[in-house]
Amino acid sequence: MYHNRIKSLIFNMKNLGIKNLLVSDPISIDYLIAYHTAPGERLLLLNINQNGQLKLYLNRLFPAFDNQTLASAVEVYHYSDGEPVLYLVADHLLDGPTGIDKNWPSHFLLDLMAIADNLKPVKGSHLIDSLRSIKSSEEQTIMANASAKNDQAMEAIFKLIEQGLPEDKMVEHLANIYVELDCEGFSFEPIIAYGANGADPHHETNQDQPQLGDSVVIDIGSYYQGYASDMTRTVFYGQPDEESLTIYNTVRAANEAAIAMIKPGVKFSDIDLTARRIIEKAGYGPNFTHRLGHSIGREVHEAGDVSQHNHDKVEVGNVFSIEPGIYIPGKIGVRIEDLVIVTESGCKVLNSVSKEPLIFHPKSL
Repeated sequence: MYHNRIKSLIFNMKNLGIKNLLVSDPISIDYLIAYHTAPGERLLLLNINQNGQLKLYLNRLFPAFDNQTLASAVEVYHYSDGEPVLYLVADHLLDGPTGIDKNWPSHFLLDLMAIADNLKPVKGSHLIDSLRSIKSSEEQTIMANASAKNDQAMEAIFKLIEQGLPEDKMVEHLANIYVELDCEGFSFEPIIAYGANGADPHHETNQDQPQLGDSVVIDIGSYYQGYASDMTRTVFYGQPDEESLTIYNTVRAANEAAIAMIKPGVKFSDIDLTARRIIEKAGYGPNFTHRLGHSIGREVHEAGDVSQHNHDKVEVGNVFSIEPGIYIPGKIGVRIEDLVIVTESGCKVLNSVSKEPLIFHPKSL
């Protein structure tokens, strides 16, 4: 698996005339050579060149590189704090364009540019992003399992809604639920938003409690076997009014129409447009304030999205979210989100939690 990823990466480098690729993102390094550490402020760098040479620069504080499968392919160079390791990096560069990781702190690049007079830096992250955007069958299985775990977590949260707990207490329960499901913590800070709080798509959970008729936006995800899940459902605490139900049904229709048109060759922008037109036709266009979806994998937000401005075509193996929403300031927010995997004939929806307008009545009533 790792050899094939590196082989594909070098093939793409040659096609684009990129002589070296400097990879600093820990997740991308792990993706390519199965080595992971959190470097903090220290340099962590994987240098790959067109000749197939891989050089890994590690601070002596970092864990050892112990991937036996790639041991003969990766040359490891250790450095101590304060040691000018970038001189060594510069010596190892082939002449010609060098791809730079988008996540590499600028001070490292500026220092390297001052050392290597002939350095020709170019954007390089797209080379790895394009590989990571197509999930292998093994990755797809893991992501399906991760979403199945997230479905279970959502169902468990549903059972708590009737208690009328504050938002932050619900999040505390969610953390315990993920532990019980053998997940690896939140993939992002969960959003549980009651009523008008849900009108902020990125609401920060607080101590508010639900009021009768409130919408409850539940946007949650975790990590499982190194891959992220993400799902949103909106339910109601007590009987909602007619406008709230109209908004809900509009968002659901947008979600389902977008999913129905997903197949290889369709433009991401057209998927966004399909959902957006349904919301606009219902009179809520200005209240759909974000893109329709984002790519997901090792990270909850990866390169690529489902937006009006992304005219790339969908490919088999892409995994992304479909999450239309309507947000009425001071009153209500509704969002429904599913993850999908693109297949040869369409797509597979990874989430199975009901999208019916569920109503949970307070326990005391």
